[in-house]
Amino acid sequence: MKIVALFGSPRKDGNSIAVAESFLCRARQLGAEIERVYLNDLHFRGCQACDGCKTLTEICVLHDDLAPVLDAVFAADLLVLASPVYYGDVSAQLKAFIDRTYAFLVPGYIAADHPSRFPRRKPLVFILTQGHRDPEWFADILPRYRDLFYWTGFAETYPLRIVDVYHRGDVAKRPEVTAEAEHLAERLLGKS
Repeated sequence: MKIVALFGSPRKDGNSIAVAESFLCRARQLGAEIERVYLNDLHFRGCQACDGCKTLTEICVLHDDLAPVLDAVFAADLLVLASPVYYGDVSAQLKAFIDRTYAFLVPGYIAADHPSRFPRRKPLVFILTQGHRDPEWFADILPRYRDLFYWTGFAETYPLRIVDVYHRGDVAKRPEVTAEAEHLAERLLGKS
């Protein structure tokens, strides 16, 4: 299984990446091939609303650092998205990637029976970490993006949402988080 993991945090030692690494390390132990992408290290623009991916070609027409990432996501068997919650949403880095997945939709996608260019639906692991300790805050993020991801062509979104992890390293103090991430890897790779 080929897994592509996109990290939306600007901190390589951030909590969202720590959760993702727990999942990825277990997946690698179970035989998965892993590709990691730190979005903050790339130079790319958000969607330009040019519709070139609908009228000129079947891929995004922007030639920047995100182009090979979009190709890797298209070819992957499973996608992992990991982000801290910033101002009530995913990070700007991850949001810009999500906007560029517009290229995965076919022309006339709104009325299409199968709006995605993916040949088959694939699972998506969606990791969110937030400093705010009230789980009611920002609870709308997961359902909002889950519907969007399904429309884009992902079979199911498997969420890992961790609240009350404000400081760097807070996830490391929560062994149940690591266990949950590892269990999800086992479930998705058929080993549980």
